[in-house]
Amino acid sequence: MADRSAARAALLFLPLAGLTMLVSCGRMPGLSHAAPADGGPPAPPPSSSAPSLAKLDPCTLLSPQDRSSAGLTGQGKPKTIGEARACDWTVPSTFGVTVTLDETNGLANLDLSDGKRTKKEVGSHQAVQVSGRRGTCAVLLDVGGAQSVQVDVNNANFADSDLACSRAGDVAGLVEPKLP
Repeated sequence: MADRSAARAALLFLPLAGLTMLVSCGRMPGLSHAAPADGGPPAPPPSSSAPSLAKLDPCTLLSPQDRSSAGLTGQGKPKTIGEARACDWTVPSTFGVTVTLDETNGLANLDLSDGKRTKKEVGSHQAVQVSGRRGTCAVLLDVGGAQSVQVDVNNANFADSDLACSRAGDVAGLVEPKLP
């Protein structure tokens, strides 16, 4: 009986652990103003004239209708990833989504070396989709200046990255109109 309880706990924990790993691959840990990949000087902090993510709450970016459309059944849970504000939604034994508002790293500052990268547009924002292994995918939206919004999806069965990318694209499309 104890083995069954432990197995159930592991099934619920593993998707969240995978999401954390995927989110961290899109960030440069420990750097608040990372140097661009071309080795140039660090990006400046967002200026007062640049659009700002400061007034947004990541957990309110998906309305109840948006969550239903994306297959998310519950409220999101706020969290912090490095210095960035984020929100997690989990559908037990199915998949998890994390939306991260990064006010210090634009797309040029993110480490996108892992996974297959595809440039795309989501609404009026430039984006990069990063397809990982084991049922993970992220859509990273450029908000301007040194800011980005990251939508990470991890499938609970650690398979089907195409499905994870479809889900990440759907959520990014729902979040995008609310961004500056």
